[in-house]
Amino acid sequence: MEQYKQEFIGFMVDSGVLKFGEFTLKSGRKSPFFMNAGGYVAGWQLRRLGEYYARAIHEAYGDDFDVLFGPAYKGIPLSVATAIAFSDLYGKEVRYCANRKEVKDHGDTGILLGSKLADGDRVVMIEDVTTSGKSIEETYPIITAQAQVKVLGLMVSLDRMELGLGGKLGALDEVRQTYGFQTGAIVTMQEVVEYLYNRPYKGAIIIDDTIKAAIDAYYGQYGVK
Repeated sequence: MEQYKQEFIGFMVDSGVLKFGEFTLKSGRKSPFFMNAGGYVAGWQLRRLGEYYARAIHEAYGDDFDVLFGPAYKGIPLSVATAIAFSDLYGKEVRYCANRKEVKDHGDTGILLGSKLADGDRVVMIEDVTTSGKSIEETYPIITAQAQVKVLGLMVSLDRMELGLGGKLGALDEVRQTYGFQTGAIVTMQEVVEYLYNRPYKGAIIIDDTIKAAIDAYYGQYGVK
């Protein structure tokens, strides 16, 4: 496994963003692990997070795009931090854009925050995690309704490697097949388990035999076969 992926897994654990136990997801699934990007609250965390995203996006798309789109609400700081990191790391200025949950009818009107979208813009969507693909189902029409843009792809921090809404493909694969754009993640859950299972991390075992068994059982029901 690449060094930066190991570092990112440790970063998620250190930030309290990746947790193990019993959690009820938005989809209603009962999961033995939970990833919450809302745990990135300090300046150093947002700076490093933006750098990890920027590196993953640069690896996938180079700098041949114009806009980073972060769906409300967690995607907003992700898109901002990554746009800053892209400028710092690669000297490329990309704009950030996000949506509001409700249309604003005064002042800075409309449904968008940050940059407006224009015909011909090449857009990379950025999210924390995609469990079932439902969020993209809600977000994609918002983006394409604003202008004649080209959505190049979606980058998430963690691929949970779960079945999408159709129940046959993984969520990211389903998004790719449905919308015709590329999808990717900084790390996959398989890589997380590989790195943390029964391996001391800063003096503690994060994934022991009990947690590993719960993860295996979960993937037996919801995981990509």
